[in-house]
Amino acid sequence: MEALTPLITQLISGAIGGNAVGAMLKQQATSVIVRTIVGAIGGIGGGLLMQAFGGEAGLSNLVANGLGGLIGGGVLQAIAGMVLSRKSA
Repeated sequence: MEALTPLITQLISGAIGGNAVGAMLKQQATSVIVRTIVGAIGGIGGGLLMQAFGGEAGLSNLVANGLGGLIGGGVLQAIAGMVLSRKSA
């Protein structure tokens, strides 16, 4: 279970970040399900990057995974929202 904790943290925080950014940018082209999935995928990538660099900054693994997940999920959702809104226009 200890090995899954970072992955679960990244998925959840990424989904939260993706939905927050999608709602903040009022992206009509993406549904809640799409925002959650895209955010979770971005959360994994962001969490892994932050975990790799967060150790050098003195962050704990849980904080690095959560913060990286939020940022990664939000960034990927913003990119996906822009691409999808451009496609539908």
